[in-house]
Amino acid sequence: MDEALLEILRGVDTPTVCNAIEVAEGRRGFAAFTRGTMVCTEPGRAVVGLAVTAEIAGRAPPAEPAETVRARRMAYYRAMHDAPRPAVAVIGDLDHPDCVGAFWGEVNATLHKAFGLAGALTDGVVRDLGDLPPGFPVIAGSIGPSHGFVHVRSVGRPVRIMGLEVRPGDLVHADRHGAAVIPPAVVPVLAAAIGRLRANEGIVLEAARRPGFDFAAFEAAWAAFERART
Repeated sequence: MDEALLEILRGVDTPTVCNAIEVAEGRRGFAAFTRGTMVCTEPGRAVVGLAVTAEIAGRAPPAEPAETVRARRMAYYRAMHDAPRPAVAVIGDLDHPDCVGAFWGEVNATLHKAFGLAGALTDGVVRDLGDLPPGFPVIAGSIGPSHGFVHVRSVGRPVRIMGLEVRPGDLVHADRHGAAVIPPAVVPVLAAAIGRLRANEGIVLEAARRPGFDFAAFEAAWAAFERART
């Protein structure tokens, strides 16, 4: 990963990334993003990194032997620890949309931050909102008080988070708006696309913020905006 691009991505929100991908692709219709409202534990911070995936469940106790459950749990932590950086934990809850077991709380968030992960994306539950470590955002499907019977069911498989399919190694951008998977083909031109997007939007925004802005000024600015973005 290019560090300069990573810094740019960390400094923009996910809607900007979605728009910039369309600029880079030269067409509208980018669809690799989450649907529905999510919860973000650090609303002003974006999470950027390569997906490390797993599946969990928590409504019922595991049906497998305890040693099998423990071995998979340790394989999960090993995968998170060893994954290429920057990394994002992307955890699908098999109980969705009826999730009850919070995998993400003070302990797991602290461990994953200590491992060096940038944050977590899940359609499951987050808790311990007052005790989560700073600098490790969790973007989750809901908030709840209990861990239920939460346990790891798989590691390293593709997962679906709020309508978004995420595969191991996908480049993920997530914040309080949800998440998107950045197509590999646009990565080399994404920084330039973000710059172009900002410049184009600035045509309208700067005009609207000037004193005396009226409909004639709007028409002129919008015409210039449309010329710039085509």
